Amino acid sequence: FTQPSDGIDLMAGPWIVREKIMARPAQSPIHLRTFFPADLDAMPGLAQAYLDDTAAYIERYSREIGAYPYSEFSIVASPLPTGFGMPTLTYLGADVLRLPFIRKTSLGHEILHNWWGNGVYVDYERGNWSEGLTTFMADYAYKEDESASAASEMRLAWLRDAAVFAGEKPGALRDFRSRANAAGATVGYGKSAMLFVMLRDRLGKKVFDQGIRNFWAAQRFKVASWDDLKTAFESASGEKLGSFFAPWLDQQALPDVAIASAESIPSGTLHQLKINFNKKDARLPLRLPLEISAAGQREIRCVDLGGRRIIKKKMLAFAPQTVRLNPEMRVWRRLDASQLPPILRQWMATREPQLLNVARVAEANLAVSQLSERFFEVKPKLITPAQLGAALNGKSPVLLAGTHAEVDQTLASAGLPARPASLIGKGSAQVWTVPDKSFQLAIISGQDAASLNVLQRGLPHYGGQSWLIFEQGRVIDKGTWPASIPEITVLNAARKDKK
Repeated sequence: FTQPSDGIDLMAGPWIVREKIMARPAQSPIHLRTFFPADLDAMPGLAQAYLDDTAAYIERYSREIGAYPYSEFSIVASPLPTGFGMPTLTYLGADVLRLPFIRKTSLGHEILHNWWGNGVYVDYERGNWSEGLTTFMADYAYKEDESASAASEMRLAWLRDAAVFAGEKPGALRDFRSRANAAGATVGYGKSAMLFVMLRDRLGKKVFDQGIRNFWAAQRFKVASWDDLKTAFESASGEKLGSFFAPWLDQQALPDVAIASAESIPSGTLHQLKINFNKKDARLPLRLPLEISAAGQREIRCVDLGGRRIIKKKMLAFAPQTVRLNPEMRVWRRLDASQLPPILRQWMATREPQLLNVARVAEANLAVSQLSERFFEVKPKLITPAQLGAALNGKSPVLLAGTHAEVDQTLASAGLPARPASLIGKGSAQVWTVPDKSFQLAIISGQDAASLNVLQRGLPHYGGQSWLIFEQGRVIDKGTWPASIPEITVLNAARKDKK
């Protein structure tokens, strides 16, 4: 292609090449190709599925951003577990390309990089905006397409990671260059994507989408920075956005905000809601959604918070009974530990894990022992059923594992929550964490030794989940428990005065 480039990449391999010509109105066609080794190419319909999905992604992003900037796109199989995106191609591991979900996730992400990163170049000295924008318009957008709950779950995952690394000073977003570790990825991918969620909520979808198109039109095949993005959105919205961008790009602090108290005061036919906020980091201005509810009534209002301790007042047509702060988790902020549903990574990465192996049959007992070696990062302390109560009263997480009958009997004998109804009878093995409790307990339960044994390969890769259902080692369902957003009771001032 004739555009500027900072280098040329050379790949070679024993590939079979398949091609699809993608026609475009009033433009030259795009040549789509797969470069697969013989065994991958022989998988029925796989190459054609990649070509068809590639065409759909290119059509999608051409509508949202602007015309695809190249004359071709290729999916090239690598013998190694790689994942690279270059102008006109993505280089992915052959084993990865076999996975059915890759076409629904990674493929679109890599194609979008032909606009962000390869179509508009990143000014790395002033921060990498490309990964966050691509995550927002690909990974997160696909979750929005799926459902509101799926998108909410991804936002929760970003905030959960932020809470994990809050004390490690992961750096300012403007200083992010590339993924070097998990803490950096939390900033460069999660925080950056959430910045675009907050910006779209502020500007509205129509103005935001115009800002994206403005950015592409102005910066196509140029080196661009966060400041150029800001200029594009200012042009679309007609307002100055420096006060929005600067704090989120330059401040490292994770805002910590809570409602201290809420009071309703009658005012003629209206009601004044007076809310006291505690804000531990006063440097970051926040615009937070507030859910205000009463019997049969619900409103979402936004509040702008600046100082450390803040009082805000809202006039309402009804007497409010409860308030919740940021209920849909659409703002980058620290969630309290009680608001974060437990996920398996808390057990995998703990420094002092505890294991209760209740499998009595030798084969199942051995399967649990071998699985625990793969599951935990350090060797767990073995406990007995008699020690379970004391172990749960301590600070270290406990993993209970065995066959279905043994697990159910142990939970019942200890007076612990039973197997969740949503998991009963599904799959050959189930894994879940116990939510909303002061103790930390996770359970691995299988039909038999074989069902437990086949978890060794897959289970360690699902640390971000609260629960999973396996069928002979293959995940057939998974998820995280809903986040518990505190509901604050509103004090009725008139009722208070009568007492």
